[in-house]
Amino acid sequence: MTKDSASMTASPNSGLALSLVASALLTDEDSQKYSAQARQQRKPLISFLVENKILGSAALAEFCEQEYGIPLLDLDAFDLTEIPQKYLNHKLIEKHHALPIYTQGHTLYVAMSDPTNVGALEDFGFSFGLHTEALLVDELKLQQAIGKLTESESEALGVEELTDSEIGELEVSDDDGRMNEDAASGGDDDAPIVKYINKVLLDAIRRGASDLHFEPYEHKYRIRFRVDGILHEIASPPVNLASRFSARLKVMSRLDIAERRLPQDGRIKLKLAKGKAIDLRVNTLPTLWGEKIVLRILDSSAAKLNIDILGFDERQKALYLGALDKPQGMILVTGPTGSGKTVSLYTGLNILNTAERNISTAEDPVEINLPGINQVQVNPKAGLTFASALRAFLRQDPDVVMVGEIRDLETAEIAIKAAQTGHLVLSTLHTNSAAETLTRLLNMGVPAFNVASSVTLIMAQRLARRLCEKCKQPEHVPDPELLALGYSQAQVEEGVKLYKPVGCSECSGGYKGRVGIYEMMPMNEAIANLIMEGGNSLQISALAQEHGMRTLRQTALEKARLGVTSLAEVNRVTNG
Repeated sequence: MTKDSASMTASPNSGLALSLVASALLTDEDSQKYSAQARQQRKPLISFLVENKILGSAALAEFCEQEYGIPLLDLDAFDLTEIPQKYLNHKLIEKHHALPIYTQGHTLYVAMSDPTNVGALEDFGFSFGLHTEALLVDELKLQQAIGKLTESESEALGVEELTDSEIGELEVSDDDGRMNEDAASGGDDDAPIVKYINKVLLDAIRRGASDLHFEPYEHKYRIRFRVDGILHEIASPPVNLASRFSARLKVMSRLDIAERRLPQDGRIKLKLAKGKAIDLRVNTLPTLWGEKIVLRILDSSAAKLNIDILGFDERQKALYLGALDKPQGMILVTGPTGSGKTVSLYTGLNILNTAERNISTAEDPVEINLPGINQVQVNPKAGLTFASALRAFLRQDPDVVMVGEIRDLETAEIAIKAAQTGHLVLSTLHTNSAAETLTRLLNMGVPAFNVASSVTLIMAQRLARRLCEKCKQPEHVPDPELLALGYSQAQVEEGVKLYKPVGCSECSGGYKGRVGIYEMMPMNEAIANLIMEGGNSLQISALAQEHGMRTLRQTALEKARLGVTSLAEVNRVTNG
């Protein structure tokens, strides 16, 4: 039996067992027998007694309250959604059969059915750097509470719940595909660090996080996940472990452990199960109190490349499909980092991916593996840039070319020439709106005629959090405020019903998942002429709106009117 599993069981002479014998609730013989059976089943004694109906949970709770003088808390009256996520360390909860539920000052209160389980208080206190106090709860209610918090943990992963032994190997995705043996197994002294990092990575994947942040400060170490575009603090381990965390992550990423003065970039491939692997991009940054490390999760199996779930309205969907159906031209997707550009592009490529087409992509990094498409990972250090990859593509009889990002004039010129010579080109730029994308190309030095004749469609986008369908509630907004927000007089007269987030056990703060917000600007003769005349982005945007284009703000407001997202989220993603 492992040390962890032994801690969950009770020895024949444990504190609780002795108290039950002393109070004549159990005989000494029964106490030893039940303790042995509980230990064999790897269960706490109190769980064994309740599950086998030897003693009732309510009676045990009343006994413990009187025997140990610890206040009894009714868990049914406690809102589990109010428990701070950073204290929900599921490994500790499972190990000790105890649940941290709230803090007051520097004290963490832990709900437990066995008040003699001092090891739980010590472990939770050490993990979070807080003083701990026990709160007595009914065993059955504790089981139900823990079950509610853990039952949906594996949904985002898409596989059965994994134990430590099932995590698999950790390896770095090197060019030669070699296994990182140093990362696969840590030394004995670092075994707790290895397990802790593995658990953090698994928790992030299960929760559907896109990024992990490991951040050292003078008196605190913070770990945060970005879920649905928002960062959440999930743990605050002892700050004296900062150097060991960074060393472990750098070993996994094949980075120089001794180099702490300069930023570094690396990769990790995490094997979770047979046929299940996830890539992570790693970046280290020297800060005042140590190295901040950010990991970006690239889970190609989690991407849903279905145009019907992206968030297009019917007109936007028709425009995108129409541009994809053309044999040549350029489709540009624009927006800040993390706005969903990659998924939009891959969805288009997935539609185009047929046996009749030769499709090649140049990406940095390759985020989603698409069988049937020739994907190239650019490597500027080796001379493989977007521009050089594009030149090679054009010598290989392509039908469709995707360039991860147009960053310079050389790449822009090659991409535009490809679009003008019978190829369909898809790419991205980092601009704030569709109209600004055209002026960015002009500012790079691309001639206005080439821009006007090659670009087919520009799609600016953002990602807004979806309201949870189970807990969202109507929100009243006065008519004058609706008009000021951007709703038309006709919409206000017809009635605009908005909703606000609430929060429940099924979501995160009232939101669950994200939806795309789009601004589609197809190229037409009027816009082309304005570009040739030297029109600026404001003039181009105004003209496009005259021809039916809906701005990001207008699209977002419509999503709120349909109950998909909230007004607060509209203001957040459209800077309203």
